[in-house]
Amino acid sequence: MLHFDLLLNSLPIMGYGMLGIFVVTGVIIGVVTLLNKITSDK
Repeated sequence: MLHFDLLLNSLPIMGYGMLGIFVVTGVIIGVVTLLNKITSDK
């Protein structure tokens, strides 16, 4: 039995969680890219 009201109440929480995952992933990619540019031998 599905409770759609509970599902709709949990959607913002899941949205914040997914946003957090994307933000952390973006920060990690940015730090790795920055470190590659700083430490590259030209």
